[in-house]
Amino acid sequence: MITTELPTLITVITTAAIDAINPCAIGVMILMMSSILVSGQSTRRMTLLGLTYTFAVFITYLIAGFGLLFFLSEIPLYITEYVSITVGTLIIIAGILEIKDFFWYGKGPSLAIPVYFSKKLSGYASNTTFIGVFFLGVFVSAVELPCTGAPYLAIITLLSQNFDTTAFSMLVIYNIIFVSPLLVILGLVLAGVKLQSIKLWKQMNRGNMRLFIGLLLVFLGWLLIFIANGIINFG
Repeated sequence: MITTELPTLITVITTAAIDAINPCAIGVMILMMSSILVSGQSTRRMTLLGLTYTFAVFITYLIAGFGLLFFLSEIPLYITEYVSITVGTLIIIAGILEIKDFFWYGKGPSLAIPVYFSKKLSGYASNTTFIGVFFLGVFVSAVELPCTGAPYLAIITLLSQNFDTTAFSMLVIYNIIFVSPLLVILGLVLAGVKLQSIKLWKQMNRGNMRLFIGLLLVFLGWLLIFIANGIINFG
């Protein structure tokens, strides 16, 4: 049992770790922390608001992922092969677009969140009430899922091959890893690290993030296609 699940678990953890370096969710977290610092709120309130935002992103992604996982698992077996091949092909295309952005950012089609929504997110980040922050996390997740959720879709499609409590546990693990950078940023800010340093790191590594995600997506796309054709079997 452990032997057959190990490749899937390693794939889930690796994908989540790379997908976790998510420019949108991290960027909004930085904007929100900036607003809290400017308004002079207490460290305790900053901690609770940061945790609220992180939880909102986590629970939104988890619910969306579980719904899609359940839906894909209910598809008849004879159709599953074609679904996996279709999803795999779309994932590969998404990966190519991400790799393109590493070399030619801002030119041609992209998976980046539209400017309209980016401006909305920037505006909402200044609302530092608990309800406002929670819905900010939900809104961020809802906006970025269609644009940057390709790694998540690939993992959900993979897990849907054997939908059980283990698959759901792996989905939870994925989302815990996915939101971990948000907790790291919160910890750094509480430790006194300047937000400007975090912003600079994010800006400098934006291209590398897209390259790593792009290469990962191409790998995952082919993996789904190979599994669908029986070339690879994760058990």
